Amino acid sequence: MKPNRREEHEAEASGVTRQRRLAGVAGYLSDPAAGKFDRLVYERIRLGIMSALAVNPKMTFNELKELLQASDGNLSAHARKLEDAGYIDCKKSFKGRFPLTEYRLTKTGRRALERYLDHMERLIRATREE
Repeated sequence: MKPNRREEHEAEASGVTRQRRLAGVAGYLSDPAAGKFDRLVYERIRLGIMSALAVNPKMTFNELKELLQASDGNLSAHARKLEDAGYIDCKKSFKGRFPLTEYRLTKTGRRALERYLDHMERLIRATREE
């Protein structure tokens, strides 16, 4: 069935809107002022660790492991990368006879997370603009 004039107009308007959105996203991504995308924060487990620590002053290894549904090795590797970057602090101690590992978000880590979230918000806005 051949589309009527209204359907043709809507399809054309949709194409124009799509082109505007693509131009907005391309403009944002090519803008050097938009800042660099922090690949260290981007990964799901690392973003989860930083987000959890942003709303909790400290969390234990086991609390993060349960929250993020991560294996010991996976969580440990990601936490180490964040620690090496200065985004989180790690404190190891004992509670009775059991080892206790606690993590805190550093000021540097909070700034990195805020930059990452700002970057994502700008990208979302550019994508949704009409």
